[in-house]
Amino acid sequence: MPRKTDARARAIATAERLFRIQGYAATGLNQIIEESGSPKGSFYFHFPRGKTQLAEETIDPYVAKRAAAFRQVSANTTGNAPDFFKQVFGAIAAEMIADDFQYGCLMQNLANELSPLDAELTRRVERGFVDLTEIIAEHLRGCGFAPARASASAAALIAAIEGARTIARVERKPAIFKALADIFCRSCS
Repeated sequence: MPRKTDARARAIATAERLFRIQGYAATGLNQIIEESGSPKGSFYFHFPRGKTQLAEETIDPYVAKRAAAFRQVSANTTGNAPDFFKQVFGAIAAEMIADDFQYGCLMQNLANELSPLDAELTRRVERGFVDLTEIIAEHLRGCGFAPARASASAAALIAAIEGARTIARVERKPAIFKALADIFCRSCS
């Protein structure tokens, strides 16, 4: 009977962490294999196209975690857009502080480095941003935003989060998240 291992899941989790911290190009395949503890043969069994396939497969679980976080904030702030904005920016700021400002957004990092070179990766990143934007837009519609305004505000929120992560990593402080929360809350008036 074949032995079941968690080598695939470990490789994905390790790659996500390293791609978020170092980026794709700076992360070597040997580093992923070594840090995940996955045997090289097992790695190529699970990812026959190598590091590129691994990068593609890190996106869906990452999006699922982000989607769950947005849905939780939405459930906590039903009908209240300002509180939603405050909690979203607050949660991301807290995450960045807890991670000592090391982690960027997986999708942003991969899109910046690989998007023009990998159609499948581009498709997955685009789908991830669309899915997250729709969760936010749905919440904002529930807060009374007209559909077009909800969609535009959701897209702006995603863009603001991506830029804020970059600024916070460089400055090593969360001030940008408070500034954005204030601006988005004022837009609700």
